Amino acid sequence: MEHHIFGVGEANQLVKLLLDNEPMLQNIYVRGELSNYKIYPSGHHYFTLKDPEGALRCVMFRGQASRLRFRPENGMKVIAAGRISVFPRDGAYQLYCDSLTPEGAGDLAVAFEQLKARLYEEGLFDPAHKKPLPPYPEKIAVVTSSAGAAVHDMIRILKRRYPLAKVILLPVRVQGAEAPPEIAGAIRYADKWKIGDVIITGRGGGSMEDLWAFNDERVARAIYGCETPVISAVGHEPDVTIADFVADARASTPSNAAEIAVPDQTELRRWLREAGDRMERGETARLETLRQRLETLRSSRVMTDQLSCVQDKRMELDHVQRRLGDLSGVLVSRKRERFAALSAALDAMSPLKVLGRGYAMARNQSGVVLKSCKDVSAGEHVSVTLGEGGFSCVVDKVYEKERKR
Repeated sequence: MEHHIFGVGEANQLVKLLLDNEPMLQNIYVRGELSNYKIYPSGHHYFTLKDPEGALRCVMFRGQASRLRFRPENGMKVIAAGRISVFPRDGAYQLYCDSLTPEGAGDLAVAFEQLKARLYEEGLFDPAHKKPLPPYPEKIAVVTSSAGAAVHDMIRILKRRYPLAKVILLPVRVQGAEAPPEIAGAIRYADKWKIGDVIITGRGGGSMEDLWAFNDERVARAIYGCETPVISAVGHEPDVTIADFVADARASTPSNAAEIAVPDQTELRRWLREAGDRMERGETARLETLRQRLETLRSSRVMTDQLSCVQDKRMELDHVQRRLGDLSGVLVSRKRERFAALSAALDAMSPLKVLGRGYAMARNQSGVVLKSCKDVSAGEHVSVTLGEGGFSCVVDKVYEKERKR
């Protein structure tokens, strides 16, 4: 019996045909752990699913991959859905994946945690970046759906609590694929043109799928880039979104956001009344103090007897003059005594006193006082000064002082 000989390509095509015609392989779900996950520039995703018993090559084309809500990572346990077929060129069968779902948790929950962790690492949740809300806003920009009940609740509460503020609605879609870019664009627009002193963005309650627009990275970065303070008001109290972490303030509900954004006019009126009462009491006390001071001044001696003050000052002046006279006399007396003492000391040191005791002072013709026999020679004229008068003479002989033996 003669056997048909297949080419390699024919054999691969035959296997592909058999696999493509097997219904169980056309809509199969496979559980496994992601490995060797790679994203090529073409947008296609290539990876391997493995478990302890084996491994399966997989591919997810760009169209299907664009619908992923989370970022697949190596080691993640997933359930892949798709069809198994053969790539004829390589002769290897693989799973052509249509969807991936994290095992044990929904893809939205995984996507939420992944984005939350990444933005936290980038510092988008840093409390230091959060801005304080204005205490008395004049304009409030509301970025939400114009058709929902949430916006009507917010407007009603804002008008009731603080009718001075102007509410400006920027209507956007808050659900669906078009919602994130619309919300982010409205927030940037309100911030750029300073539409409001504070921005409220959010929507009413719903499922995680309904609230997903506020878990979008574009919305988070738009809120982070705002110079205007932003209040996030998404869903109900248990609902938490990425927008809540990035916003400057988080409200449990849209109604709560309206309460946070503006003061309560009832409280303001009460505070103003109390402030007015405090001011009135303060001014009354101040006026009473001034009145008492005025009464004290009015009854003082200077106001009842004006000349008495002049007389008191005149007496003080006389007293000061007497003290100055006494002090000047004492000072002059002390100076006179010191002068006499200095004169006596100077007189005691005078050379005339010495001459008066029988001594004489000799000077040469130049007037220089002679202190040694070496300062004069025989035949030189010398002037001699005595205690009373003096005389001139001619040196007959010069001799040195005799030494004691």
